[in-house]
Amino acid sequence: MSHQDLMAGPPPTHLPEDPAAEALAGGEAPATVVRRLPASPLAWATLAEAAVAADADDVTVYAYSRVGYHRSLDLLRRNGWKGNGPVPWEHEPNRGFLICLALLAKAARAIGETEEWERCSSFLRDSSPTAYDELLG
Repeated sequence: MSHQDLMAGPPPTHLPEDPAAEALAGGEAPATVVRRLPASPLAWATLAEAAVAADADDVTVYAYSRVGYHRSLDLLRRNGWKGNGPVPWEHEPNRGFLICLALLAKAARAIGETEEWERCSSFLRDSSPTAYDELLG
C-alpha cells in the first residue's frame, strides 16, 4: 500500500437508482410519488422544489427538505457511507440527497437557523463541490 493510499479519504458513495425517478420523469405529481415511495430522497427533493416554485412558506420547504435529508442519510448508510466522504453530483441517483441538503440549507437560512445553514452548506460542499456550485453557488 502506498503512502497516497493511506492518505486517501473514503471512497465516493454512489446511491442506487431511485425508484421514484421514472414516475417523476413521467410527470407524476411529487406528492403522489411521496405517498407511494416515502423513502425516496428524489421524491422529497422534487416535492420541496415544487414548494419553492409555488412560493410556499419557508417552513414548508424546510419540512419537506428535512424529511428528504433524513431519508437520504438512511439510504447513504445502507450503501456504505460512513458519515463523510464524497457523494458525487455527477452520479445522478445522488442528486435527490444533494438537492434536499441544499434546499434544507437555504430554508434553514430563511427561517433564521444560522447554525443549520452553516452545517448543511458545509456538508454539501464537502459531499460534492459541484453540487454546492450548482445549487448554492
